[in-house]
Amino acid sequence: MPAVHSQRLSPPPPLPEGTLRIVPLGGLGDVGRNMTVLEFAGRLLIVDCGVLFPEDTQPGVDLILPDVGHIADRLDDVDAIVLTHGHEDHIGAVPYLLRKRPDIPLVGSRLTLALLEAKLREHRIRPVTLTVTEGQQQGLGPFDCEFVAVNHSIPDALAVHVTTPAGTVLHTGDFKMDQLPLDGRITDLRAFARLGEAGVDLFMTDSTNAEVPGFTVGEQEIGPTLDALFARAGQKIVVASFSSHVHRVQQVLDAAAAHGRKVAFVGRSMVRNMGIAAELGYLDIPEHTVIDVKQIDSLPAEQVVLMCTGSQGEPMAALGRIAQGDHRVSVGPGDVVILASSLIPGNENAVFRVVNGLLALGAEVVHKGNAKVHTSGHASAGELLYCYNIVRPRNVMPIHGEIRHLVANGKLAEATGVPRERIVLARDGHVVDLKDGIARTVGQVPSGYVYVDGSSVGELSEADLRDRRILGDEGFISLFAVVDSETGALVAGPEIHARGVAEDMRVFETIRPEIIAALEQAVADQAYRRDTQQLQQVMRRVVGRYVGRRLRRRPMIIPLVIES
Repeated sequence: MPAVHSQRLSPPPPLPEGTLRIVPLGGLGDVGRNMTVLEFAGRLLIVDCGVLFPEDTQPGVDLILPDVGHIADRLDDVDAIVLTHGHEDHIGAVPYLLRKRPDIPLVGSRLTLALLEAKLREHRIRPVTLTVTEGQQQGLGPFDCEFVAVNHSIPDALAVHVTTPAGTVLHTGDFKMDQLPLDGRITDLRAFARLGEAGVDLFMTDSTNAEVPGFTVGEQEIGPTLDALFARAGQKIVVASFSSHVHRVQQVLDAAAAHGRKVAFVGRSMVRNMGIAAELGYLDIPEHTVIDVKQIDSLPAEQVVLMCTGSQGEPMAALGRIAQGDHRVSVGPGDVVILASSLIPGNENAVFRVVNGLLALGAEVVHKGNAKVHTSGHASAGELLYCYNIVRPRNVMPIHGEIRHLVANGKLAEATGVPRERIVLARDGHVVDLKDGIARTVGQVPSGYVYVDGSSVGELSEADLRDRRILGDEGFISLFAVVDSETGALVAGPEIHARGVAEDMRVFETIRPEIIAALEQAVADQAYRRDTQQLQQVMRRVVGRYVGRRLRRRPMIIPLVIES
């Protein structure tokens, strides 16, 4: 297997004539933030534009966006944004990109565009949209696109086959090969085979489950488990899932109807998305089953099911607030909470924190680790092998996953006969050129994280996050002193204030004489006398050494010296 480039590559050369350039700006190294830019003859086509959700090491961050700096001054060259499906990690960043150019056409299936349009209304953006279906061919500038049905954990998902004079690309989006899907819509392997016979120059394949052997469990196998849980539950049932997981919600509705329970949707995105799915016919709601959450207080607990958001431990989502006792819905002994989702890498601590909170309240918590209440929406290794054997691509570029997923997917491709030198293990920002049937990495463009922090977008830096982590983990110490403007002699202070350091403030009294001595020694040096910045650094060094040696801590230290 070729290795993933770990060193910074040089900028790419100008695009040669007759070459198709592929630049992933997200999704290669993380599970989320999926975005790929295709370029041919000066025109651009974007496939997906999603968000990544923050980890515990990114305090205060709401969302993480792809870095579009590479194309920021070329948005007029974008012919369209093709959206493979309606999950947040594939559509969530579209509103932020459309702020820069609102009239970029959005191309996707009916449900995908409906979910996105609802989101765009909140951003006060009226988009230009083009609805496509499986089997449809659509020209988008120099890119001829054919859309292929694929099965995923949300209805209406599509793969896209892109034809240009430089070659062809088959981009799977997220997919699996459930042969008995709840909606009867299977991954169209006949189309994959037909495209493979015609020749696929670059196969860009979902890698999320490439490390998982065998085949992904079918959605139909989840229904009996939910039915059994509903049958034995004596009190309230709370089910948490992604707000776009229409198939899982359908199973919950069916189980509730079968056991005489009412379902209330909890969480703004859950209410919005299920309303859209029902209106478009993707969700079949049994008569008299869904009620408003305000009505649950008038029903016995054994008749109530709450379908909510927060399965990934998000603190402000409904389930997180329930676990904290900060929601109108409460749980206690006898209640059953079902986490109907896979654990996204990086969310482990947040999810376990919610689980522990629910258990502390007395609720029973059922999750994928102890019951068959969820199945993945991604193809496992066995399914990927089938796809490679069917498509027989000339080149392979694993996408959508962490490095370990990409490498595992590359090994599967090699096992089916794809030459090692034709497997491109790229990362975000790597530039891959396809010419004369050969794909190779030719350089790298900037592709960092863009943080959404409250109302600010892109203003938060890694240095800011580092400061937040220090404040959260190690605490804060401020130092204040006043010196004579003429002589530099210490007039007042130093005053020491600490927050989040835990130790009694009296512990800092022992360091005060050392600070004074250090300041006096510095002032004796003429170079220091009128330089308050250097005096501040003197105080920082003295306190930093003391706290590190005595308290084994590295807090943020903010010194201030002013002249009187």
